[in-house]
Amino acid sequence: MRPRPMSPHIQVYRPQMTSLLSIWHRLTGIWLGIGSVFLVWWLIALAAGPQPFAVADGFFASWIGRVLLVGWSFAFWFHLTNGLRHLFWDLGLGYRLDTAYASGWAVLAASLLLSLVSWAAAYTVLGP
Repeated sequence: MRPRPMSPHIQVYRPQMTSLLSIWHRLTGIWLGIGSVFLVWWLIALAAGPQPFAVADGFFASWIGRVLLVGWSFAFWFHLTNGLRHLFWDLGLGYRLDTAYASGWAVLAASLLLSLVSWAAAYTVLGP
């Protein structure tokens, strides 16, 4: 009995925007799940009093904390906008290849823009 042929994988196909955005959607979902653990830590520290909150606040004010926060904000906006894109697909809209690519670029642009606007608003209200 001959073994069944295996499906072609990334060694055969060139990466396409639709597949890359699908992978990024999954990765940002994982990243947001990890971020929710940090959010819970921050909330517990907030409820626990000034000293535990100072530790959590110090972590998020550090350079690594800021990098993580920027990553989580981009992941949030990307996951949200790409989720809306998928919602339109669920409604049967946007399946044409040119539309799928245009909406993909729109998701990337909107994610970047919304992240920048979020951080600009945070710095305006809270300061550095």
